[in-house]
Amino acid sequence: QLQFVESGGGLVQPGGSLRLSCAASGFALGSYAIGWFRQAPGKEREGVSCISISGGSTNYADSVKGRFTMSRDNGKNTVYLRMNSLKPEDTGVYYCAAVSNWYNCRPLESNDWGQGTQVTVSS
Repeated sequence: QLQFVESGGGLVQPGGSLRLSCAASGFALGSYAIGWFRQAPGKEREGVSCISISGGSTNYADSVKGRFTMSRDNGKNTVYLRMNSLKPEDTGVYYCAAVSNWYNCRPLESNDWGQGTQVTVSS
């Protein structure tokens, strides 16, 4: 099972920014393409962004394009999600997971979905 530890969430006003971090636990994150996913109350989990193993390619959901930036530091075994111009509809629990590849962003069955990190955008 692939385990991750997400952090960096919090309460922010609309228009604000946050940077989420995702650390791999017990394995080399640099062996996998990684995705960020989120789940809002009463809704299904959705893909937000994915990044290739090298970090040279990224893919974003239309709802976050131009506002979110995903990056990775394989030396630190960590991926990041910089979120700018946050909107109330960005509220949810954010998770990271290994994916089959950066362009279809399909989570691997071997992911052990953790607690995630809560992002709340509200005035």
